Amino acid sequence: MHHRKPRTLTTTKATRLGAAVTAGLAITAVTTTARATPTRTIPRAAIAVDNAYSHANRTHVNQTDTTFTIHQYGPTTAVTANNRATAISAGCTPDNPCRSIALSYQIITTSGPNARLINATNLSRSINNHCPTCQTLSAAYQFIIATPQQLTLTPQARTQLNNINHQINTLRTSHLPINQITHQADQLAQQIKTILDHETAHAPHPHTTNPQTNFTPTVTMHRHIR
Repeated sequence: MHHRKPRTLTTTKATRLGAAVTAGLAITAVTTTARATPTRTIPRAAIAVDNAYSHANRTHVNQTDTTFTIHQYGPTTAVTANNRATAISAGCTPDNPCRSIALSYQIITTSGPNARLINATNLSRSINNHCPTCQTLSAAYQFIIATPQQLTLTPQARTQLNNINHQINTLRTSHLPINQITHQADQLAQQIKTILDHETAHAPHPHTTNPQTNFTPTVTMHRHIR
């Protein structure tokens, strides 16, 4: 049984606060004159929290939860990113074992002099509680993009990522063995990394000799599987 609805791709833009799982402190300064003046975004602190949680038991033997979230931040003074996947199987019998799977994918974009000073946590946890024959899988994937100037993912990249999100959602109803689901989850993570590497290769680059604002854009991938 699958009691949780498939999650869709969600995005946190740099100029607004995101969904319930995302908290950020945003300050925007606007100057109004007789002529139109562009909005200037002031660097801010941002917090991103995502969590996939699955709990299987005798009543709900097969449980799966997935998350796939993109947090796009502009210039930041500090970023805290927390991504977790937790899968629990509890109290099932040997002749009717539980199956619990949690997959969480988190993408963070940040820019400016402090872009590489990010506090990132990426953890997965699997628990078999009095459930020796149960199958339990938790996998957390986190992608941190740091660029000198603000990076906005292209429509093509967003379409590709959305397609991957749909593939992740199909794993919720998959009856494949755990090792094959792990393999597919890893493959999808590598596809995400390839897309983000391509995006950063074409990221805006300032013409300056200041090492704090003139550095090579990076994509750091964190993977934790239990």
